[in-house]
Amino acid sequence: MRRITWLLAVVMIAVIVLTSCGQKSEEDVVQDLKKLVDGINSYSAEGAMILYSGEQPQEYQLTVWYQKPEFYRIAITNKQKNITQIVLKNEEGVFVLTPHLQKSFRFRSEWPNNQGQIYLYQSLLRSIVDDAERAVTKDGDSYVFDVKANYQNMALPRQKIWLKQDGYAPVHVELLDENDKPIVTVDFSSFEFDKKFEQTNFDMKWNLTSWNMTTLPTMSPLPASGEWTDKVAQELGDFGIIYPAYVPQGVELADVEEIQLGDVTAVMLRYVGPNYSYTILESRPLASPVFLHETTVTNLGFTLGVLTGEEQKTLIWFDDQGVEYRMTMSNLPEDEMIKIAQSVQGQVGK
Repeated sequence: MRRITWLLAVVMIAVIVLTSCGQKSEEDVVQDLKKLVDGINSYSAEGAMILYSGEQPQEYQLTVWYQKPEFYRIAITNKQKNITQIVLKNEEGVFVLTPHLQKSFRFRSEWPNNQGQIYLYQSLLRSIVDDAERAVTKDGDSYVFDVKANYQNMALPRQKIWLKQDGYAPVHVELLDENDKPIVTVDFSSFEFDKKFEQTNFDMKWNLTSWNMTTLPTMSPLPASGEWTDKVAQELGDFGIIYPAYVPQGVELADVEEIQLGDVTAVMLRYVGPNYSYTILESRPLASPVFLHETTVTNLGFTLGVLTGEEQKTLIWFDDQGVEYRMTMSNLPEDEMIKIAQSVQGQVGK
């Protein structure tokens, strides 16, 4: 009996030793990720992103394409409206495109190298590799990394990243506030390394006019860029006044003024408070020019914006209905600006 018990103990110890030998240490995993981030040639990813800002969570479908060295294409589809905006980077610059309105916004930037993006695989890997205080656990067949949220323009402390143990494909990401409450989540439904792309996949004109047009909302044929007609303007309709669902503590809406910008009627909302004051200018330009700005790119989650000025700053962005927003302020912190901009998305004009 003692002999059998002793043999069982030996077998159990051997199993434990063999099992532990097959497991990677935290340092092994980090070294793997370092090699991986430097060796990525291309990938494609599909997923769903939720922004927990404003009155209701905003859900988006994501399609991310990357081709070495610096080509990116991120299609962000509003699930409630079934309207898509595209963030594109190629050798000509960075673009924000709204295909169903034939609108494009272009600027020069080092994006995304100078700031991370929660839906970009390289950003996730660098967040893990660069954080010496990272915490690593396991959840089923995934590693879970609790690391600093190193996203410029977002004053959020931490994020959690789920990667598959086998191959390190992304599974889930949570961007957390100071109370560990998710502010942004991304669930990846598919991921493919070494994806083959056509050269036109990262072309601005192809993405603006040709890609997957059957999924876009039905509208009368649009005229060529810059040749909008009264019929199209009438079809788009009046967007109304769009009020942000979030305002900083102590800030109140002081007044609303209708102003004329050439042939375009705009609305200016003025907010005042003991600490912060700012204005939001809303308009729907009928022309579709391509802008070029030497300025700072700001990640709003659902799209990119640009930040201009020094002492007095203006944040500019477009929504998926063709409405242009210009938020001007002198002392409003950047994270508060982003919260306000995100809370406008999904609001209905009144």
